Amino acid sequence: MSGGELAAVIAAGALALLVIFLAVPLLKLGKLLDETTATVKEINDNLPPLLSGLNETIDQTNKQLAKVDVITTNIADVSANVQSLAAVFSASVGSPLLKLAGYLKGFTSFLGKKK
Repeated sequence: MSGGELAAVIAAGALALLVIFLAVPLLKLGKLLDETTATVKEINDNLPPLLSGLNETIDQTNKQLAKVDVITTNIADVSANVQSLAAVFSASVGSPLLKLAGYLKGFTSFLGKKK
């Protein structure tokens, strides 16, 4: 066997080893792509029911928010009514009571000076 033939056999062996070493990662990559394909298919199968459930949840949330809006509007109306009632009460009763308190203070101070 000549030197060229020996070099060709070594080169062919090295090429065969390279192909074997490269085949392992390629097989692993193929398995990864198969698993990815299965996962994407499963997601596509499960996504429509999930989205319909999400739509139902959003609809229920919007209904509850509408109820809360009605309640807060009623509370705002009640607080405005209470504020108006307090203003009317202080205007109608507060002013005469202040005058009476002023008269009583003046009267008591007058009686205190007489002693």
